Amino acid sequence: MNWHHLKEWLEHASGLDMDALHVHAGVALQILFALILRRPLSSPWPWLGVAAAEAVNELYDYNYEIWPDRSIQLAEGVRDVWNTLLLPSALLLLCRYVPRLFAPGASAADAGEARGEAGRSRDGADQPHQG
Repeated sequence: MNWHHLKEWLEHASGLDMDALHVHAGVALQILFALILRRPLSSPWPWLGVAAAEAVNELYDYNYEIWPDRSIQLAEGVRDVWNTLLLPSALLLLCRYVPRLFAPGASAADAGEARGEAGRSRDGADQPHQG
């Protein structure tokens, strides 16, 4: 079973169309990458993992499926990227800049500490943590 057949099977088994699967996969992959990399959702690394996985998926689709009108196929690929990255982008930005939505009492400075930015100056030198 190749990647294309696996995606078709997921579509039929789940009852969701491909657009919805892209949305679900984007969020699930972001959480999975955060767990694997042991980074918070406020870190760009889980988001970059989703973006890389989606880029590989779309390159595969573009080369596996040859449509008569490649411009329509390219537009479908752009829509897939949009669907996959919209919620992970929102989660990244909200966790990074409005962390109190997810942890009452948290601040953007707390999110910086979670990203490992505590004790670092602008030039990257270690500073004692005040807290």
